Amino acid sequence: MTPNRRTFLLQLGLGTAGAGLVAPAFGYQVKPSTPTSNRLPRATPESQGVSSAGVLAFLDGVAASQNELHSFMMVRHGHVIAEGWWAPYAATLNHTMYSMSKSFTSTAVGLAVMEKRLTVEDKVISFFPDDLPAQVSENLAALRVKDLLTMASGHDKDPTGEVVKSENWVRAFLASKLDHAPGTNFVYNSVATYMCSAIVQKITGHRVVDFLQPRLFAPLGIEGMTWETCPRGINTGGWGLNIRTEGLAKFGELYLKKGAWHGRRILSEEWVAEATTFKIQQPLAAKPARPKETDDWKQGYCYQFWRCTHNAVRGDGAFGQFTVMLPEQDAVIVMTGESKDLQGELDLVWTHLLPAMQPKPLAPDTKVAGALKRRLASLSLPPVKGAKTSPVAAQTHRKEFQVGENSLGITKVTFNFMKRGCLLEFRTSQGTHPLWADFGGWRAGTTALPGTPPRIIAGSVPGGLKRLPIVTSAAWRDEQTLELMLRFIETPHHDRITCEFAGNGVKISFLNSIIGKRANAKDSRPVLEGKLV
Repeated sequence: MTPNRRTFLLQLGLGTAGAGLVAPAFGYQVKPSTPTSNRLPRATPESQGVSSAGVLAFLDGVAASQNELHSFMMVRHGHVIAEGWWAPYAATLNHTMYSMSKSFTSTAVGLAVMEKRLTVEDKVISFFPDDLPAQVSENLAALRVKDLLTMASGHDKDPTGEVVKSENWVRAFLASKLDHAPGTNFVYNSVATYMCSAIVQKITGHRVVDFLQPRLFAPLGIEGMTWETCPRGINTGGWGLNIRTEGLAKFGELYLKKGAWHGRRILSEEWVAEATTFKIQQPLAAKPARPKETDDWKQGYCYQFWRCTHNAVRGDGAFGQFTVMLPEQDAVIVMTGESKDLQGELDLVWTHLLPAMQPKPLAPDTKVAGALKRRLASLSLPPVKGAKTSPVAAQTHRKEFQVGENSLGITKVTFNFMKRGCLLEFRTSQGTHPLWADFGGWRAGTTALPGTPPRIIAGSVPGGLKRLPIVTSAAWRDEQTLELMLRFIETPHHDRITCEFAGNGVKISFLNSIIGKRANAKDSRPVLEGKLV
């Protein structure tokens, strides 16, 4: 196994880096994503009726597409038959789920229903008498838990962006205008899911992540997950869950097995059926137009799950966080990444993985199975491409640039260049933010650099974390331009930092991957302009 396929240890040590500087050590260790006793059983694809050639074709399709995957796991008949992580992502790392979190919040509601703490017919206003507006509209009075679960709260447009600007999200949601009778109009609405989380916390006294711990996570052997909160300490519900790939696979298996886990009843079979069957039709308009029978966004919505083509069910999140359950094939397919074409990603599943599954075990295919094993073990994302040195490196080594006033509060930037990589130090009034980067590779570290990480929803608190794990790569794009890539490897996203040197000055610009592929993309962060001190 080559070093770039071993798990990155996100810890800082001490090691010499040349030029009299001390750099964080870069370590590797091989270990399973969960203790062996908690892992799903492993098997060869053919033993579970899956063609290794079909899985290889899927990986070829991913490589040829515009989709960036970070992990992939396929489970058939309860056995993991293929799994891989595109380095520097790894089995031991959590990954931000975005709206895949919603399916876990729905599960928390289901568990509370099983414990007779509430029903889906309960009125939402009954849980929050102290947060109601002065005038309770007819539509608000009629709003049920069920309407929150089915994205049919009555809003004409998603109020999430406005609600999260407030300190009290519950009060802001209840004060938002409901234009339609609840239950009649589908509008995707992440704070509707937040309200489900708030209801669970209200009736149990526990955040959703803590409520699920003894009821779901512990029985399934899912460990290490975190969940963002609102300013009042309520899990965000509709987004913000961070979990490992195998945790998603186990979650999918639980639903595939109708709520049973190794002979233990976790969810009632009735709730699983209720939560994963058609409840409301989402709007059929789409651009570009695609026939309903082949469009996975036109199959209907359930309780925070989506219906799919091929009689499948999925939980999904922005940028391609998928748990796809195929009951007819007794299979679960998990994908995480940063993809721009989610339908295209699912099309790869239907084109390659679906026909690869047969009703009976297949004859061993040692040659192809070996090729698949090697391919899965060598998946990686490339570091920044370019030269490892430039004449400017010697001119600016250990030089400090004074930066003009900016909204990030950065006052100075220092550059240090070594044979192996470089160190940029961003200074603010609060301290120094070092970024170590390798030329032609990845350097593990952490950062709390102002303006990071890239996010699509503001206002939530990411688990109280101040420093986030990253890996960083650098290269000279030309003699005057240094480029760094920061991968926030517990999120789908990355940042590009471009440093353009000219005379005694430098311009430093930022571009996050959320907007990076848009035409005329412009990051909200300022361009820093620095002069040699």
